[in-house]
This record gives sequence, structure tokens and C-alpha cells, in this order.
Amino acid sequence: MVSRPGAEQWPATDEVALAEVMAALGRRGRRDQPLGPLTTYRVGGPAAVLVEVEDEDDLRAVRGALAGRAVPVLVIGRGSNLLVADAGFRGVAVHLGRGFSGIDLPEDRGSGMTVVRAGAAIQLPVLARQCVEAGLTGFEWAAGVPGSLGGAVRMNAGGHGSDMAASVVRYRSIDLGTETEGDYDADRLAYAYRSSSIRSTEVVVWAEMALAAGDPEVGRATISEIVRWRRQHQPGGSNAGSVFTNPPGDSAGRLVEAAGLKGLRRGTARVSEKHANFIQADPGGSADDVWGLMDYVRQEVARQFGIDLRPEVHLAGFATRHTGAAGDTPAPVGEIDR
Repeated sequence: MVSRPGAEQWPATDEVALAEVMAALGRRGRRDQPLGPLTTYRVGGPAAVLVEVEDEDDLRAVRGALAGRAVPVLVIGRGSNLLVADAGFRGVAVHLGRGFSGIDLPEDRGSGMTVVRAGAAIQLPVLARQCVEAGLTGFEWAAGVPGSLGGAVRMNAGGHGSDMAASVVRYRSIDLGTETEGDYDADRLAYAYRSSSIRSTEVVVWAEMALAAGDPEVGRATISEIVRWRRQHQPGGSNAGSVFTNPPGDSAGRLVEAAGLKGLRRGTARVSEKHANFIQADPGGSADDVWGLMDYVRQEVARQFGIDLRPEVHLAGFATRHTGAAGDTPAPVGEIDR
């Protein structure tokens, strides 16, 4: 039996720090707000403090409130790659609002590349469709990724033969843990498979992508095919997409299925019968059940094949602990997801 993580009691000194943060935030902060509805898993407990931010001044206010205080921070955009423990997140959750959802589509459609700037909170499928309608190509793949641009930049999201590294040329970020903020070239991201150099406290504000001129009709057809493929091969319901990153030269879904775990249920969570690298949560289910199933799947794949699957889903509020053959929990409290 896998123990239920995330139920540890936080020391009273943390409550003092949280009260100080609340006082510094004023009306911007709200106590004990549910986070499940802000994620695609739709399960999990509350944040000790939730702040809705609409502009860079709001982010700087959060940074000022956190300065000098040992309080973890979690940034949420679409919440499509995030699992919050049932015990909640005993820190400050920062939710990016509509103020970060703008898009700038230049009118000049020459034969060269066109730079599109979009806010971190814009949903990738929305951005993909708007780019196609504007006569641009190269971002159609994102129509199949239900996340936000900021999180996609940070994790180098990808699918259908492409990823963010193929188009991002520049971005802006504000670090909530330091005084650092600025506009940066994409080289600073040091992109690798599903990873970048962006710090856990660094918030992407906007990103620019270089896209080529394209035929809107062709782009629409490409997106329609991506959506059709997704519906045929991936489950709906409450999930966060792929649970594990693919190990070199193999597929996480193939390994989970080969281990005989497809359809496995643990409490209110189960491995999808349509795609073994998806874990689905029941309505009103338990985030700790989801994590317990993730943990069990990792251990079984490691036991049977000697391969340590690394979670692609970010975890908040869970205690870092040893999980046997699969290793230690990879995402400590304070991980940022958008």
C-alpha cells in the first residue's frame, strides 16, 4: 500500500509568515481558496493564499509580499499540467488572469517570418487557431495541447512533430523570488525535451514566436485532423494529459501498458483504457489517489523493466518522500505550473 502524501502539518511559524504575506497583499489576497477548479484534474485542496493577477504590477506586488519570507509560491495559468494534494498548498498560489491573455498579430504578411506576441495565459488551442486565421503556419500542433502559453514555454510543450523550441524567439519573465525581470532571447531557455532553464519562481509574462506565411484553409484542415486524432486516441474527462515523459527511445504509454497496468484503478483514480499514459480522476475524487496511482505505476514499470519514468505532471502540496524503486518525488512544493 502506498502511503497518502501531503497530509503533513505545517509549523506555526509558516502561519505567521502567511499572515504577513496577506497583510502585505491587502485586497489582492484571499485565504483558503480551492485550487481544484483551476486545474484540469479538478481535484485537490485549497491554497493558503490565492492571488488573481491581471498585470505586471500585480506580480511585483506579490514579489514584494513574498520578499524575505519562507513561503512557497505556485503560479497557475490553465492548470493543465498540475496536481494539488488533497491537503492543499500551504503557500501563495498566483493565478494568471485575462490581463495576460492578449495577442498581437502584425498586419504585415510578407513572404518571410512573422513574429507573433501573446500573453502567458492565452490557451494554446485558441492561439493556434488565431494564427491560422491570420494566415500563419507553424503553430497548428498546439491545437492539441490544452495548456497555456506560459507553461508551454517553460516546459517546452510539444506534440504532433513539433514543440515550443521550434518557434519561440523571445519572451518576458518576472521572477517572484528575486528582483530579476526582463525581456530575453530564446537562447536563454536552454531548451531540451520537455524542459527549460526557467526557474520555478520565474513567471513568463509573454512570448514571441516566429511563424511563416500559410494558407488558412490548409491550416484549418491540419487542426481538424489533430483534433480528430486526439479524440480518437486520448481520453476526455478530468486529467492532465501525459503523466510521464517518454524515456529515450521508448514510449511511457507503451511501458505502462506492457506492465499490465492499463485500466488499473486505485480509489477514485484509474489508468485510462484508451491511453495508458493518462490517469483520470473521478468527479469529486481524490488528488492523493491520483498521486498514489502515479507512484504505483512508476514502481511497477521500474520493477518490471528497470526504467524510471519521470512525471511530466507538476505536483503541489505533496511531501517529498522516497518511493522505493521509482526514486524520489521529483517535483517539490513550490513548483510553478501555468
